[in-house]
Amino acid sequence: MPFVDLQSKLGINLDRWLLQQSGEQPNKRAARCHAFEKEWIECAHGIGQTRAKKECKLEFEDFYECMHRQKTHERLHAIRQQRDKLIKEGKYTPPNHHTGKADETP
Repeated sequence: MPFVDLQSKLGINLDRWLLQQSGEQPNKRAARCHAFEKEWIECAHGIGQTRAKKECKLEFEDFYECMHRQKTHERLHAIRQQRDKLIKEGKYTPPNHHTGKADETP
């Protein structure tokens, strides 16, 4: 316990603003990336910022990917480029419901 606990005296909780996924959620359900944030915080707790950057890199990368979905979007972009390339070459024809045409099945 800190010598002077200003947070409790002032009635504020700064941790709620610092942690992105660990705050109280609607319907008391955990946020999408809560588990990844928790693993990262547990790994980095008490070892210092310099060591945490090296030792907890995998946990942070997992948390970052869960939050921003950068690798997922890059993969989706590559898939779409490949699909467009195959369509242009005439090797792939998208289904009617993907092109906006009426479905011909009864």
